[in-house]
Amino acid sequence: MKVFKVLGSGCVNCVNTAKLIEKLALEQGIDVLVEKVSDPETIMNYGIMSTPAVVMDEKVVHAGGVPSTESIIGWLNSF
Repeated sequence: MKVFKVLGSGCVNCVNTAKLIEKLALEQGIDVLVEKVSDPETIMNYGIMSTPAVVMDEKVVHAGGVPSTESIIGWLNSF
């Protein structure tokens, strides 16, 4: 199971990012856990300056906007 964290204030883009990851994972048949993180201190600990940001298995893979479908599929299929 891949673990994703969507970092952000809970804005529309943050919510849409989390939903898109969940939707694409379901379509690919991949088990994921998507956690939404809105605590500013936690977000800053990842070194994030713009949100939404995505952390996969504790590694920042994206920051600043909704990631592309292609990017998410790439993350889902990486080992």
